[in-house]
Amino acid sequence: MDEVRRAGIRVLGPGNIADPYHGIEEAAAIVAGVRHYGREVMDRAPKLQVIARTGIGVDSVDVTAATQRGIRVCNNPDGPTIPTAEHAIALMLAVAKRLPVIAVHLRRGDRASIEAHTAVELHGKLLGLVGFGRIARRVAATAAALGMRVTAYDPFLADHQFVGVSRSAGLEEMLAQADVISLHVPLTERSRGMFDSRTLGSMKKGAILINTARGGLVNTDALVEAATTGHLRAAGLDVTDPEPLPTDHPLLHLDNVLVTPHAASWTQEAKRRMLLTAVDEIRLVLTGHRPTNLVNPKVQGRFHREASRSIDQST
Repeated sequence: MDEVRRAGIRVLGPGNIADPYHGIEEAAAIVAGVRHYGREVMDRAPKLQVIARTGIGVDSVDVTAATQRGIRVCNNPDGPTIPTAEHAIALMLAVAKRLPVIAVHLRRGDRASIEAHTAVELHGKLLGLVGFGRIARRVAATAAALGMRVTAYDPFLADHQFVGVSRSAGLEEMLAQADVISLHVPLTERSRGMFDSRTLGSMKKGAILINTARGGLVNTDALVEAATTGHLRAAGLDVTDPEPLPTDHPLLHLDNVLVTPHAASWTQEAKRRMLLTAVDEIRLVLTGHRPTNLVNPKVQGRFHREASRSIDQST
């Protein structure tokens, strides 16, 4: 925050319980965390020029509405890469070793359960990555260091981009073979609910599911069933649908499911990095420059055309 103050930025938020968006009427820019920014919110902010996400995903922002209003939307592709990849590996290890369960047994002094404890080794197991972007590539490198074999499925990449992993020809093929599946795709209308009863049922029996991407990728009821029936050995989730889960939700009370509260990027280093990157994007926009990670480039083109017309009319 010291860097923000030195930059001469007047901070209007955060909001309050009654109005999470209090102060937005005067905002020229928004550093967007977990809150949603739709048409109604944008209409409250006539001075708004840019929404800069602190994370990668922009599913919390109505990009179409922003483009129509001439508001630039930026994301932060690199900010959460390191902590999210580390969190995915941490979840994978924790559920494979059943660490939360055995810790509870130890606190309770349940010697019978401790003696009956079983875990699995990840060495030699096949990790399947759904999506192969920045985070997935870092997960792949770490998993390989653990002795895992790694394959990835991403239909949007060329063969030469699958460095250090084998490329899976199809999702179904990978699901049937992988011992661990880790999700690393954005949430879109096409990907929403892609892991439903059919998809989860296609996974290898006894496999582990890891999701640090978006909760909406997985059908929650189908996941409860797969974890309860034993089709899945375990699941490690940093994201859920809904989010947060009600405290009485079955996923929070299954011994083979570990849920964290969308906290993968909550490291001191990442928080600072993501905030400063978002502020840098905002400074570029407010000083008339193109931001580095512009999600809706049509807005930039529109402003360039309008500026050209203004110059033509003045000559």
